[in-house]
Amino acid sequence: MPISNANLKWYLSGGAGNANPNASIGGVRSVTLVAGGLDNLFDDVTGDEVTAGDITYRCMFFRNEDANANGLINPVAWIDLQSEAGDVVAIGLDPAGKNAAAATPADEFTAPAGVAFTTPITKPTGLALPGTPYVQNDFMAVWVRRTVTAGVPASNPNDQASVRVEGDTV
Repeated sequence: MPISNANLKWYLSGGAGNANPNASIGGVRSVTLVAGGLDNLFDDVTGDEVTAGDITYRCMFFRNEDANANGLINPVAWIDLQSEAGDVVAIGLDPAGKNAAAATPADEFTAPAGVAFTTPITKPTGLALPGTPYVQNDFMAVWVRRTVTAGVPASNPNDQASVRVEGDTV
């Protein structure tokens, strides 16, 4: 039986009660969903950030909530939609692994320890989530790094990026 995409969800980090995307910088999974893509995970880029450049980090949790007994097999994460502006989005998996709390850096400007960031834009080049299969309620912390390139002209304020996870079922 296939797993429903509606049951593959993204949650904020930063503690069970965290509903603020700006505080989504590691720790345990929140009960709050990431609403509508990475634009709702990061704040808007200011003119000063465009002038100077800026690198910020967020952590979100992928969670399989489907009741399929066999789970999601060989899940892979990649950047399904890369920003078209002067921003570059990269992703990395938290080294704590499956069903674990994520690292907690000092602030949104500090890279999480042990996370290797890449920019896979296709499933074949994506990051394999460890500990397959992902049965109901299994989760994994995925870090997102947004780099605003200094001096790049401001662009569409609705510019977006998205991260996707896909796997197989039996």
